[in-house]
Amino acid sequence: MLRILLVLFLGIGNLWAQNPTTADLNNFWLEAERQVAEGDFKAYVNSFHPEAILVNGMNKTSVPIQRALDGWEAGFMDTKSGKMSASVTFRFSDQSVGDSTAHFTGIFHYEWQNSGQQSQMVYIHFEALLTRSNGHWQMLMEYQKAMATTEEWEKLVPFEQSLNQGH
Repeated sequence: MLRILLVLFLGIGNLWAQNPTTADLNNFWLEAERQVAEGDFKAYVNSFHPEAILVNGMNKTSVPIQRALDGWEAGFMDTKSGKMSASVTFRFSDQSVGDSTAHFTGIFHYEWQNSGQQSQMVYIHFEALLTRSNGHWQMLMEYQKAMATTEEWEKLVPFEQSLNQGH
């Protein structure tokens, strides 16, 4: 009986690793990293559902994503023009994935540097709720919960590994 359960468990894990949804979600997060690094504001905007919201747990606010994007646009333009460099990377502690919905809990690391200034960075605990609409993934909600520490970040594995392992 234990052998049967082990075979089933390993088989399900292997199916997860080969699931096209996993590859699509890997691409979603890789694309988000690229968009920030290259200052591709148009693509970044399109990664959000039109009705998406940003919840900021640090200042207890919730706003339509368009309002947040309006505030972030200058940074994207400065990155695109070379006045600033920026990067973001993601690591996840938990995920729940279906064929057309996904929920992630983790930390993102955002780093930026304005020309001639010192580099700055933050680690932020966050949750993301995504939906697959018209064949592509879009974020419905980004919840920036609280600041995170370097130690908390280092306990998590890069998102590609956590997605491929199914946790």
